[in-house]
Amino acid sequence: MHPKLSRAARRFLCCAGAASGEDLSDEGSGSLRWVFSLRELRSATNSFNYDNKIGEGPLGSVYWGQVWDGSQIAVKRLNNAKNGTEVEFASEVEILGRIRHKNLLSFRGYCADGPERILVYDYMGNSSLYAHLHGPLSAECLLDWRRRASIAIGAARALLYLHHNATPQTIHGSIKATNVLLDSDFQAHVGDFGLIKLIPDGMDHEKITSENQRGYLAPEYIMFGKPTAGCDVYSFGIILLELASGKRPIEKSGSVKTYGIRNWVLPLAKEGRYDEIADSKLSDKFSEHELKRMVLVGLACTHSEPEKRPTMLEVVPLLKGESKETLLKLERDELFRPDSTVSSQGTSTPDGSTDSVPRKDQELELAGA
Repeated sequence: MHPKLSRAARRFLCCAGAASGEDLSDEGSGSLRWVFSLRELRSATNSFNYDNKIGEGPLGSVYWGQVWDGSQIAVKRLNNAKNGTEVEFASEVEILGRIRHKNLLSFRGYCADGPERILVYDYMGNSSLYAHLHGPLSAECLLDWRRRASIAIGAARALLYLHHNATPQTIHGSIKATNVLLDSDFQAHVGDFGLIKLIPDGMDHEKITSENQRGYLAPEYIMFGKPTAGCDVYSFGIILLELASGKRPIEKSGSVKTYGIRNWVLPLAKEGRYDEIADSKLSDKFSEHELKRMVLVGLACTHSEPEKRPTMLEVVPLLKGESKETLLKLERDELFRPDSTVSSQGTSTPDGSTDSVPRKDQELELAGA
C-alpha cells in the first residue's frame, strides 16, 4: 500500500469529526481507527479460514479475527465493492470514519490491497438480534422484555443519528435483524451503515438484497429500488414487530399459506389483543403498556403510505414513553379502528404479493454481511 495513502487515511480515520454529547461513541479502547494491511488481516483470520467465517451475505463474507493487541474484530471481505483505486476506495470509506455513535457498530479501519476491499469493525460478543429471535441462540431465551425494549430504543437512536445528525446525513438502506448487533451487555449496535456508497452504480438492487431482507423492504423500495429515510423507517417498524412478537418478517402457516408479520399483527392490534401478539418466549413477563406502545409504533412505521410514517425524530421519544399525547393520537388513528380497511396491506415481497416466503434464510450475520 502506498505510504502517503496510509498516512492520509490514518489522519482522517483517527481525527475525523465526531458528534457531541450522548451521540459520541466512547466505548472500548479497541475502536482506534487505522489502515490494515492484507497481511495483518490474513494473520488475524487464519487466512480467512472457513472456521473463522461468522456470516455471509450479498455484499461479502464476514470473519472473526484477533489482532496483535488481543482485541477481537469482525472482518468484512467485500465482493461487490466498486472497482477503483486505493485512493478512491479510501475516499468512499471516509464517511465510516466520520460517523460515530454509541449505537452504531464501530468502524476500525479498512484494507485496499490489489483487488481486495475489506472493512474492519469491532466484534460483537452477543451476535445479532436475528440469532436471538430466530437463529441458533433463540432456544436460550436471553432476550427478556427489558433487553428487547433497550434494543429497540438503541437501534432507533442509531437511525435518528444517521438521518438527522450525521454529516453527511446517511440512509442505511439495509435495516434488518441481522444488522442489529449486540455487545456483551446486549446493547444494540446497528451495522452496515454507509455501504450504499460502495455498491457499483447501476447494480440491480435485487442482486444485492439477501433473502432474509425481503420482508423488511418498503413497498416503494421494491417498486423503485431507491432507498430513502422512509424505507429505513419501514424496515425499523418490522424490527419492532419482531421484537414484540418473536415472529419472522414473513412466516409460513401450514404447508403453503404464508403471511407477512404486519398482516398478522394489525388485526390483533385493532381488537386490542396485545397479549396474543406478545412472544410466547416472554412467558407473560413483559410490560403490557410498553408492548402495546412498541406494536403501535411498529405498525405506524410500516404504513403503506410513506408520508404517513413517523420520522425517527418522532419514533425515539414515542418508544421512550416521552410523547404520551402523540401516542394517544396515534392510537386513535384510523389505521387502528376495528372497522378500518385503510392501509391494511401487509408486508410486501419482491413480487408485490403478501404470500411469498424467502427460499432460504441466510447464515447468521454477526457483522451485518
